Amino acid sequence: MIKNKHLVFTLPYILWLALFVTAPLVLIFYQSFLNINGHLTWDNYRDYIHSATYLQMTFNSVWYALVITVITLVVAYPVAYVIAQLRSKDFWLALIILPTWINLLLKTYAFIGLLGQHGSINNFLRFIGVGSHQLLFTNAAFVWVAAYIELPFMVLPIFNAITAIPTSLINASLDLGASRWQTFTKVIFPLSKSGVAAGIQAVFIPSLSLFMITRLIGGNRVITLGTAIEEHFLTTQNWGMGSTIGVVLVLAMLIVMVLTDDNNKKGGA
Repeated sequence: MIKNKHLVFTLPYILWLALFVTAPLVLIFYQSFLNINGHLTWDNYRDYIHSATYLQMTFNSVWYALVITVITLVVAYPVAYVIAQLRSKDFWLALIILPTWINLLLKTYAFIGLLGQHGSINNFLRFIGVGSHQLLFTNAAFVWVAAYIELPFMVLPIFNAITAIPTSLINASLDLGASRWQTFTKVIFPLSKSGVAAGIQAVFIPSLSLFMITRLIGGNRVITLGTAIEEHFLTTQNWGMGSTIGVVLVLAMLIVMVLTDDNNKKGGA
């Protein structure tokens, strides 16, 4: 009877994984071996490896994802640490999470309004006599907007890790003569590494495949694997090459997960 109950509860989860995780991955992997005419071939992987354009896109994707992750980590850790010390921590955390409830496309268009030639920022610059500048369709604008959108996903796991640290450990460190800085570097930060690793996963992995922000904010000046996948599936109709790039992204994401899992184990030890 107990085994039947377990099966009833786990069956929907198994079906969900099979239909919406395993099946799409298998389909993408199979599709990556098809050319534009639907014939089996290795040409997609050969073209990817020998193409300087695709290798440059891969480098751009990893580089921008790394920059976005570093920026969000530098901003998110102090924010999470300060919020964890406040009495009304739930209120401030809700304010940070609130933007995630807004549709990504709406937030992106909001930044277009802010950064455009006639946007709020340029209007303010003209008002103070600095003059308008080309803020939209630049690499800096893309990184800034992407970091803003991904920021809550870095703050939340770090906040949870910091709040999970027993207060008695921090008090013991201070009572034994450690300074605030020593307590942070020797107690708080090492014990919050699991949150940092989870935040890196939550930010770096989605940042590898960004394409909407690169189109609308970067203005096609920022070319990544995400934009290449969109181009192959929606424009050139070369689904095989698009799937090949998708497989490369999946492998990159798995590598990131393995690396951050190792950090998690070390931090736990």
